[in-house]
Amino acid sequence: MISFVIALIKIVFILGFLVFIHEGGHFLVAKLCKIRVNEFAIGFGPTIWKNQGKETKYALRLIPLGGFVDMLGEEERSEEEGSFSKASIPKRIAVVAAGGLVNIIFALIVYFVLISCTGNNPSNIVDSVINDSGAAVSGIQSGDKIVKINGKNIYYKTNLDNALEKCDGSELEVVVERNGEKITYKVNPLEEKYNYTGIAISGNSENTTEIAAIYPKSPASMQGLEVNDIITHINGTEVTNEPQKLVEEINKNIGEKIIFTVKRANEEKKVEITPEVNSNYYMGVYLKLVENTFFNNVYYAFFETGEFAFSIVDNLKMLFTGNVSIDQMMGPVGIGDVVAKTSGIADFVYILALISISLGFTNLLPFPPLDGGKILILLIEWLRRKPIKEKTEITIQMLGFMVLIGLAIIVTYNDILRLV
Repeated sequence: MISFVIALIKIVFILGFLVFIHEGGHFLVAKLCKIRVNEFAIGFGPTIWKNQGKETKYALRLIPLGGFVDMLGEEERSEEEGSFSKASIPKRIAVVAAGGLVNIIFALIVYFVLISCTGNNPSNIVDSVINDSGAAVSGIQSGDKIVKINGKNIYYKTNLDNALEKCDGSELEVVVERNGEKITYKVNPLEEKYNYTGIAISGNSENTTEIAAIYPKSPASMQGLEVNDIITHINGTEVTNEPQKLVEEINKNIGEKIIFTVKRANEEKKVEITPEVNSNYYMGVYLKLVENTFFNNVYYAFFETGEFAFSIVDNLKMLFTGNVSIDQMMGPVGIGDVVAKTSGIADFVYILALISISLGFTNLLPFPPLDGGKILILLIEWLRRKPIKEKTEITIQMLGFMVLIGLAIIVTYNDILRLV
């Protein structure tokens, strides 16, 4: 019972707080632009607390799954002084964009602080070289500072990983700094093949072999595995609740068929998968960890935070290019489950940042009735030099709203299936 209450408090806090700062962004910019705000509310449904200010009513409502800023002239155009519809287009765009931008900025600050306090960052300095690897053969030594690969600057480990991912096994031009001198080496990366099936195992703290997601057009998606299948055996070897062993068994015989034994709806099924053979590439070096000083932690947190932001953008691109399916999306129920399973302050703060930045970027997508859709309509108005007919705008918003409701139902249904 206590764990349930704690989980509920965590869920309500994250959803309520992120909605508060989102709507607070709209509210503050509206005030700065001298647009009248009739009501600033957190939550939906019956009002459980309210306070009437000089101009704005502040309210807390029963269901903490949203909120709104009711501005004069936003829903129905008004010619009154201080109405949203009478403000200039740049001011209106600023007000609409403020919510998502506040979520993004907040997330980046929180993530930056979190990484700054974590430390243990791999540097771009070689700690040791693996015998007979491409780095060893080429002449790279312990203590060398890797400054460039194929013309790209290397500041920390992720830059190195990205360069290796893009090389496709071809020779690398590696520039290192040794005793103040820059030396260029040609390095043939080490190739490690692995079986790609397209499954993702649940990422919670439990040791589980339940399939949380399946990538579209992957062997698993086309050959019979399903989300929520619990993998019990690989080629007859038991792997139940042993994700590391699962990975090892999948990659035991590269390129050969794999027989998955899974539990599905209390039934045992065998599914034969022919994996794709993919490759990872390695230079053959281990990197030194930098000293946990304030300057070093801030320096590496800057780069890590940038990667964090771009990873969210990449995920959104994957959604629109078909590389991520709807059944991999997560709604309030799924988010609540993830939040409830967080352990420790760092884990909770990371999820807070992740949800905030996802909310911010998603809300700025150019699709009505999201804020990005409203911005798109305002840009069209600016190009036409006259507003879209009010009836037309309402119709566009309602159609978009219906699409989002339908999507929300599908996503929530999938969330529930993953939990039962």
